Amino acid sequence: MSQLTTEPTIDDDVVLLSVPADGGYLGVLRTATAGLAARLQFALDEIEDLRIAVDEACAMLLAVAAPDAELACRFTVTEDALAVEVTVATVRGARLPAESSFAWKVLTALTTAASAEAGPGRASITLLTRRAGAH
Repeated sequence: MSQLTTEPTIDDDVVLLSVPADGGYLGVLRTATAGLAARLQFALDEIEDLRIAVDEACAMLLAVAAPDAELACRFTVTEDALAVEVTVATVRGARLPAESSFAWKVLTALTTAASAEAGPGRASITLLTRRAGAH
């Protein structure tokens, strides 16, 4: 799967948030996502789409998370976009859904771009959403 480039620049704000890899904590990540998107003046429907996309990405990662793992979420806030990278320690042999899967179709429909990377012991999903009307 392709890697999305979201390296922060000097003008970007970066917010780091880590929660236990448990579905009960996904509300914290959804709320942080909505708050940061609102700060960028995203429209309400864009905020909801991004919340759903983050939830879907986290669900994919929870399915392969190692016991007692944490979801590490890195939000990169630019002038007109929000990039969200979620990473988790994984069980041995973990595989994320194929890009042709329904879950990936949801992610790509709700965001500007989505990518994933899985390696030994770790997997991450990166989402990028640009505000409507942004260049």
